[in-house]
Amino acid sequence: MADSELQDVQMDAANLYREESYTDLKAGTMRKLVPVKADGSEDPSREPIFTAATQIMTPGGVLPLSGEVAGAKTLAEAVAGFAPAIKQAIADLREEMAAMQRERASQIVVPGRNAPPPPPDLLIR
Repeated sequence: MADSELQDVQMDAANLYREESYTDLKAGTMRKLVPVKADGSEDPSREPIFTAATQIMTPGGVLPLSGEVAGAKTLAEAVAGFAPAIKQAIADLREEMAAMQRERASQIVVPGRNAPPPPPDLLIR
């Protein structure tokens, strides 16, 4: 990042949140973003944002998943919406993977395009 770009980085005082975290030590974590004013007091004019997070084991290792719990206004509503949020995150991931596979399959094959360079001893001198 250039120095001029760093000078332009500023916090948006009208869009601040305080983060709270909850876990059941089994299925995952619920994160609550509480809207606050610039002085740190809660901002009742904006709704909190809840996100569900968990990890699943895959053949390639642990895969973190997270998704917003749509429409939740309270922690109880967010906890009830945990499973649907994670299911949606899995569906979104599957969709993204399928799109990547379609894109990869539709690429034109050009000989030597992705081939590694020849070993140094085979180079023409």
